[in-house]
Amino acid sequence: MKLSVLAVLITSVTLSGCAKESVATPASPAAQAPAAQAPATEKPAKTTLAEQGRDPAEFPGYVEQLKTQARQQGISQATIDSAFANVHFIDRVINSDRNQLEKKITLDDYLKRVLPEAKIEQGRINYQQNLPALTQASQRYGVQPQYIVALWAMESNFGKIQGKEDVFSALATLAFEGRREAFFTKELMAALKIVDSGHATSDMMKGSWAGAMGQSQFMPSSYLNYGADGDGDGKIDIWNNTDDVFASTANYLSTEGWKANQSWGQEVKLPAGFDASKTGLKNNQMHPASYWKQLGVTQADGSPLASNATRAWIITPDDLQGRAFLVYDNFRTIMRWNRSTYFALSIGMMADAVTQQSQAAPAEQNSAPDASSPAPTGRNPFGG
Repeated sequence: MKLSVLAVLITSVTLSGCAKESVATPASPAAQAPAAQAPATEKPAKTTLAEQGRDPAEFPGYVEQLKTQARQQGISQATIDSAFANVHFIDRVINSDRNQLEKKITLDDYLKRVLPEAKIEQGRINYQQNLPALTQASQRYGVQPQYIVALWAMESNFGKIQGKEDVFSALATLAFEGRREAFFTKELMAALKIVDSGHATSDMMKGSWAGAMGQSQFMPSSYLNYGADGDGDGKIDIWNNTDDVFASTANYLSTEGWKANQSWGQEVKLPAGFDASKTGLKNNQMHPASYWKQLGVTQADGSPLASNATRAWIITPDDLQGRAFLVYDNFRTIMRWNRSTYFALSIGMMADAVTQQSQAAPAEQNSAPDASSPAPTGRNPFGG
């Protein structure tokens, strides 16, 4: 929504963290690419298209092939003409896509970059200013509003940084580059369908270098699957309408299994000699919080673990030498949005800070929407 680069993680700065390429089930909000665990501090030497076997001079011919494929998928000629009217090869898109992770930084270094106090304070302000719309989305989809705000903050800095690339040009360029041709071609066809169905004009289709769009930085296929009309005007405008942004974000989390009576997790302290093989997010590493308590896991301040979660995992992003966290199902749902552990932790911490919640809050909370609220609508066949 991941592309496994610094930009994948520091999404509010460079926007490519939103270009998340699809994982196992159809795709995550911004089309999750294999996200890195930490930002890169060094970049490899750039590789030219010619070295990869494709000459940029062949791009116009490739575009004609894409047009033919669009016609075969039922896209109208009017849409094809408008979408490809100004399509062009974007060399910087290729360079951005090929940046690869070489070195890791620590979680603390990462959090300092993406969660400065000024952003947290802005999150609190935006939370209060948008509370009616956030509450509406929360009640409709069963997602606490602070998590909607946290994703809004990380993906586009509260809508301020959405990207200015022509989505059709960016996706056509990335498809032409060839490393993930099928994925980016699929996204290009989805972008054409957005215009063809009247959801947006071709001129509106602006986004990041990887084709992620709007304040939620959805890839086109994610827009089609998770986009939601938040204010009932019959449109889904994730570029300008925060009601739609909030509803679409909440719809994604709800569809992917969000639990309204849970938080994301909490920081914990591990006992000396803790078995590293017990850490991780695999199903066989999941146990009730009571199990972890018996092993000597405590809250970060050393007090007894208070969580009553029935499903919890221990993660150590920087290995046992770094910080440790007890995380719940909602954390795993956030990681369907972006598969970076660092990113998911930043979302949880931002959500806590927005409402001044304790990092040690128990998993089961009383902040679930009213039980009389409408249940989430049917699950879309689109995951991450």
